[in-house]
Amino acid sequence: MMNTSNGMISGPSSSSASAAANPPQSPGIKTYFKTPEGKYKLHYEKTHPSGLLHYTHGKTVTQVTLAHLKDKPAPSTPTGTSSNVTASSGFRSATARLLGGGNGNRALSFVGGNGGTKNVGASSRIGASFAASSSSTSATNTNFDGKGTYIVFNVGDAIFISDLNSQDKDPVKSIHISNSNPMCHAFDPDAKDGHDLLIGLNSGDVYTVSLRQQLQDVSKKLVNAHHYNKDGSVNNSRCTSIAWVPGSDGSFVVAHADGNLYVYEKSNPVARWHIGQGAINCIAFSNDGAYLATVGRDGYLRIFDFSTQKLVCGVKSYYGALLCCAWSMDGKYLLTGGEDDLVQVWSMEDRKVVAWGEGHNSWVSGVAFDSYWSSPNSDGSGENVMYRFGSVGQDTQLLLWDLEMDEIVVPLRRPPGGSPTYSTGSQSAHWDNIVPMGTLQPAPCMRDVPKLSPVMAHRVHMEPLSGLIFTQESLITACREGHLKIWTRPDNQSSSNTEASNPTTSKPSLTSKVGVSS
Repeated sequence: MMNTSNGMISGPSSSSASAAANPPQSPGIKTYFKTPEGKYKLHYEKTHPSGLLHYTHGKTVTQVTLAHLKDKPAPSTPTGTSSNVTASSGFRSATARLLGGGNGNRALSFVGGNGGTKNVGASSRIGASFAASSSSTSATNTNFDGKGTYIVFNVGDAIFISDLNSQDKDPVKSIHISNSNPMCHAFDPDAKDGHDLLIGLNSGDVYTVSLRQQLQDVSKKLVNAHHYNKDGSVNNSRCTSIAWVPGSDGSFVVAHADGNLYVYEKSNPVARWHIGQGAINCIAFSNDGAYLATVGRDGYLRIFDFSTQKLVCGVKSYYGALLCCAWSMDGKYLLTGGEDDLVQVWSMEDRKVVAWGEGHNSWVSGVAFDSYWSSPNSDGSGENVMYRFGSVGQDTQLLLWDLEMDEIVVPLRRPPGGSPTYSTGSQSAHWDNIVPMGTLQPAPCMRDVPKLSPVMAHRVHMEPLSGLIFTQESLITACREGHLKIWTRPDNQSSSNTEASNPTTSKPSLTSKVGVSS
């Protein structure tokens, strides 16, 4: 069990006075890139304090979480205690069926070659403390007003918090964790008890803290955190990905490098899923919380119905591990990327890979849909929807892609007794029948899947990239060394994104998380 008594929170360093209004140009890297709708320009950069030792970077891969704090008072939480918030009725009924009496002593298994399970009991929770300190200038800093949008990212043994709307290069707060490194994190803007930021560690433990309290507390006093040990046993496999369960009033899911995935309902693990062979590299919920996607070391994308704990469908990569995944806002498509250097588009309707993108020269480490983008050619009718998504890789490149399924051409097909043909339109009308529920498919033949070409490819960092986030006004890229760049959208896109006609933008997400574990 980890000792955090020596942890500390620090305020901004003295170098933050030099704002990055005119970001320096890295050798061989332009400060803008062009897309069909206009030019994206480098606005400013974010990074960790310069005093952080370089050798600590290699222990973790930087992930980035966008956190939007709403304008509401922070709830008071007694020291060392937390309220047990009941999960939503759908989630509670699912766990009741799983556990019988909700005592946390049964495990969960899946069909489709997902491995076995072992029993897991309820774990203990302890109150952890971090020592808070800040500079004299922090007390009057408007970044500590308890609202606004912040960037949370990890480097080495620390979590750093930066104000998205400030051009200060250095973070406004840092959380240093003793004897362990943060590996992943997630933010819930609607957390009922105020503990809205999840932090998964390489020790296998999970901490939740109040981001609002961290930003508002500028005095030297203890700031409380909740601690979750995943099963109380000697198994301490590192956390690889973490996510809040949408609409569940505080339940969350943690993936580990040993292939286990734990479902927590506040203070107790209520289920354990063992998935595939090797590490689970990334997990992602559909926007409505109905489906949970996982990708891992064994190269499989798996999609589960979360309420029934059933494997719905899945597919194998062309080669190697899958490292990242992301849903479209409408839940119709799912992106994956990994060691085969490809970006694949999975259709929930057809339960197939319906497109694949070739353009990276190394592993794809982050993917995301741009839920704020609207096609310049959109007629506002909602028909012929075009999706914009992005990908970043260890080749230091950012690629942007457009996906319009009604216009995409199905590759050469040779039906029995006929001649080679091309076809357009709905894929389900021309492809093989939908596979049975719960089937894991092999990698499809490349010549049977439409190929996408990126609309833009640009080298954006000197170091391998670990993720990207789309916001209403900008695009954020991050490299594994902990350096972030904020790129402003073209003027016409920034003005039109507020009321975009694309149905995928009807409910923008402000809790995006990007990045992969090492």
